[in-house]
Amino acid sequence: MEQRDAVDAITGQWNTERPELDTLPMAVFGRIYRIARLMSERMEKEYQRYGIGTGEFDVLATLRRAGDPYTLSPRQLSATLMLTTGGMTGRLDKLERAGLLERAPDPDDRRGLRVSLTQRGLAAINESVGAGLLVQKSVLDALGEQDAERISDLLRQLLASLEHPAAG
Repeated sequence: MEQRDAVDAITGQWNTERPELDTLPMAVFGRIYRIARLMSERMEKEYQRYGIGTGEFDVLATLRRAGDPYTLSPRQLSATLMLTTGGMTGRLDKLERAGLLERAPDPDDRRGLRVSLTQRGLAAINESVGAGLLVQKSVLDALGEQDAERISDLLRQLLASLEHPAAG
């Protein structure tokens, strides 16, 4: 028998009150929202073990993914993370105070800055990304690898339809 969840209860109520409504979209996006919220809480808890939050993790991970020498401009970081310059400045300040990154003048632009991981920052992101992936994998283990890959493929299609809607 299929397990029922809180989203089933909500859509069931709507089906009773408004039987003419198609509640499948509500079920899909309600579950996506709840999964994202619950995973965000788990990831935040995991990253706290490394003295960072999810926002700080995102900055460190972006620098790490950039490859050696793990350096980007604040503008590049803001664009990648879809943050305002003010939001980025706050995160950079916090990470710099923690000794996880450093800012230095850009040698190619007198007005610019370069943001780089410190050795401590590199160690923190290398450890926290592995720990975070273990948390995510432990949740996906409930599905099995084939179903997890199928969900990933379906969500990729859905995301692409939102990011690149067909011209019409």
